[in-house]
Amino acid sequence: MSDQTFRALVVSENIDGSFHREIKTKHISDLPSGEVLIKSKYAGLNYKDALSASGHKGITKQFPHTPGVDVSGIVTKCNDDSFNIG
Repeated sequence: MSDQTFRALVVSENIDGSFHREIKTKHISDLPSGEVLIKSKYAGLNYKDALSASGHKGITKQFPHTPGVDVSGIVTKCNDDSFNIG
C-alpha cells in the first residue's frame, strides 16, 4: 500500500437486495474533492455506522458506501483555511 492508497470498509448492495461488506484498497483520488484529508491514527464505528454496514436504507441511501465518520489523526491536506496541516 502506498501513500496514495488506503484501506476502507465498503458496503455494497447486491442485485438480490442483500448486502456485502469487504475491506478494499482505495485510492486517495477516489475521495470527493474539497474535503480535509486526514492520515488516521485511530477510528471508530458508531451505532449509525453499524446500521449502515448492515445495509439499513434509512441510514444509507446510496451504495457502495464507506461508513465511518469518527477519526483522529494528522491533517495532511485542506483546501481552505479551516484546518492547519499537521
